[in-house]
Amino acid sequence: MEEAISSSPSTRIALVTGGNKGIGLEVCRQLAGNGVTVILTARDETRGTAAVENLRALRLSNVIFHQLDITDGSSISRLSDFMKSRFGRLDILVNNAAFGGVEYARDPAYTSVTSEEELSGMDRDQRLEWLWINSQETYDAAKKGLQTNYYGTKHVIEALLPLLQASSDGRIVNVSSDFGLLRKRGAEARAERRWQTHRGEAGRAAGHVPEGL
Repeated sequence: MEEAISSSPSTRIALVTGGNKGIGLEVCRQLAGNGVTVILTARDETRGTAAVENLRALRLSNVIFHQLDITDGSSISRLSDFMKSRFGRLDILVNNAAFGGVEYARDPAYTSVTSEEELSGMDRDQRLEWLWINSQETYDAAKKGLQTNYYGTKHVIEALLPLLQASSDGRIVNVSSDFGLLRKRGAEARAERRWQTHRGEAGRAAGHVPEGL
């Protein structure tokens, strides 16, 4: 979905990576709602196109889709060529696409959550605790996180920088998360959960702790 959208020199142009869901999609919605022409990008063309159609259902016609995998150099080049030929500049680059850097493997000690409905009912701290208890860091996940979050973002910026410099007010917005800053807290939560489970099992074996605890 790369159809033409009329854009006057006074209309700002924004590009959002990972724009098909979550924070990225909301950024696209708010930018488009404020009159900015938005290029919504995503790895998956089907999901990206569906996201644009959903925004257009909200009468936001100034959004277009272009495929982008920030870990693929040829994909980045195609996007850069498209932006150069279609707009000749870029006013706002929102780097939102990212990978969590962990793999999820449910801890047997934390079996109360079994569905997205239950997760959605948690507050922020409860969700973070669940994520930490049920995630593990592996070499492959760390490597993918580095390739995506650092090198992928870096390569996108390098490719689009000339277009940002062609703008009278070009800017880069990097979306980050405090998830990585909570590592110590997450490790403590994991250790506490396992300690409570171990204590309960030991107590029941000794006949000191009721089965419900």
